[in-house]
Amino acid sequence: MKHWLCITNEANWAVVKTKKVWGVNSKHEKVMNMVEKDDKLVFYVKPLRIGGIFTAISKPYKDETPIFSGGEFPYRVKIKPLVLPKKFLDFYSLFGRLKFITQKKKKGWGGHLQGKAMRIIPKEDFDLIKRELERI
Repeated sequence: MKHWLCITNEANWAVVKTKKVWGVNSKHEKVMNMVEKDDKLVFYVKPLRIGGIFTAISKPYKDETPIFSGGEFPYRVKIKPLVLPKKFLDFYSLFGRLKFITQKKKKGWGGHLQGKAMRIIPKEDFDLIKRELERI
């Protein structure tokens, strides 16, 4: 099982929560195809918030039905909520404790996410985020 950090904006976060689907554009098709059933997806909602965690319940598939804003995101996976708090978790509250962020200065850390729709994170980071979300 892999643990993913999925990067989205607020409009598409609303789609993720209501439609229970995550999608990426063709630039990120190869990464999406690495997702397997039961993988965990943590959603980073720009700017600087964690929205919740979902579990992949399907294999990746292609669907060109327009549901997301800001572009076409036809490479998708069906998901179900695992931890979905009523409010966002401040990303900076986790900042210094996340292992995937090697640049610990608040200025310049964005390269860990820049240009990505999703990336694998260590299980330790997933566990930390999950614990913090469950406290909200």
